[in-house]
Amino acid sequence: MFIGIGLILLGFTLIWLDPEPHGRGVLGLTIGPLVTLSGFIFEFYAIFAKTEDNA
Repeated sequence: MFIGIGLILLGFTLIWLDPEPHGRGVLGLTIGPLVTLSGFIFEFYAIFAKTEDNA
């Protein structure tokens, strides 16, 4: 789960670091959101995989 949290924070940091105004560059529109989305997907997988082990 820590990897997922790290990916989410990295994605938001990449969006924040975009040099274009209002985050309209490659980092703010493409790379940052993809990294953030992958972090959320990783989190959902980690949560569901953990609950399946307990069932």
